[in-house]
Amino acid sequence: MSVDAVDLAARLVRCPSVTPEEGGALTLLTGVLEEAGFRCTRVDRNGTPNLFARWGERGARTFGFNGHTDVVPVGDAEAWTRDPFGGEIADGWLHGRGATDMKSGVAAFAAAACDFVRETFPDGAVILAITGDEEGPSTDGTVAILDWMEAEGERMDACLVGEPTCPEHMGDMIKIGRRGSLSAWLTVEGVQGHAAYPHRAVNPVQACARLCDRLASHAMDKGTEHFDPSTLQVVTIDTGNPATNVIPARCRATVNVRFNDAHDSHSVLAWIRAEADRVEGETGARVSLETKVSGESFLTPPGPLSDLVAAAVTAETNRTPVLSTSGGTSDARFVRNHCPVVEFGLVGHRMHAVDERCRVEQIEALKRVYGRVLRGFFEG
Repeated sequence: MSVDAVDLAARLVRCPSVTPEEGGALTLLTGVLEEAGFRCTRVDRNGTPNLFARWGERGARTFGFNGHTDVVPVGDAEAWTRDPFGGEIADGWLHGRGATDMKSGVAAFAAAACDFVRETFPDGAVILAITGDEEGPSTDGTVAILDWMEAEGERMDACLVGEPTCPEHMGDMIKIGRRGSLSAWLTVEGVQGHAAYPHRAVNPVQACARLCDRLASHAMDKGTEHFDPSTLQVVTIDTGNPATNVIPARCRATVNVRFNDAHDSHSVLAWIRAEADRVEGETGARVSLETKVSGESFLTPPGPLSDLVAAAVTAETNRTPVLSTSGGTSDARFVRNHCPVVEFGLVGHRMHAVDERCRVEQIEALKRVYGRVLRGFFEG
């Protein structure tokens, strides 16, 4: 019996799986997948819900899908015109939180995989790795599944992540890599004093502003073959000083860096530290750093996997997808250490928004693309 991807997506939307809650989503998927012959294992870690499902024998040629069922909070529920967890289908749209990011993508690849193994009984294996921790810290989600797979001897030969990838039209973009991402929290310590006697103080606000300007004004690179130029954005500067006649003792700022394959996190952090040292020498202030690396840049070079997915996309959408590394981070940054990985999914401009929704026809098209990818992989 064919699995209706739209109906499955609607049922998933009705599961209130706001990170880190499972909300019934993985339980629902387990039932659907087991009915099609998948062997399902919960790989929960530190309270994070994860699901591993495999059809076929271990060690066989294996294609994998990766995705997540957790969603971001709805925000102001009163601002929604429909129930965020209603999973309502109306006027050709599926409405609700996660409809775009990315319960419809999970429903599409789960439905495609179920139909494929029932209809073709392929000479190989299909793996689905689904997490409840992509929108959160991402420390015990896909990483936990991959750690478990390593310990159990489970392998994928290639993987397709079902994140939304298309900017405007279904089929217009495949992701073959992502920029790296890191954040740095800068604390600049000065000497508090009276604003009328600046020679008796060290102004951390001015030192912080100088440092932020130098970091943000610097052209890190001009881009590389597959990546846009790296960027650094100052996202906040804070002093908490309500007085107009006091030079404060401390100023804090946060910067976020999106870097291409001309850099790694170590070289970016070394540059930030060098600029901080320079400002310390010029101003007498002291700069301390706290940092978090969300992921390194990575690239799956154009080749057999991207060709396979692109051919399926073109066949179903009549569009030739651009191979891109744009956008933010995704769990593909973890999968890339396991096997070649690319990403393809829905049009993403309504994800995380109030009244999030996606077109039903796109979910159906996405299932067909994924089914075609599976046939191409195993027949090839």
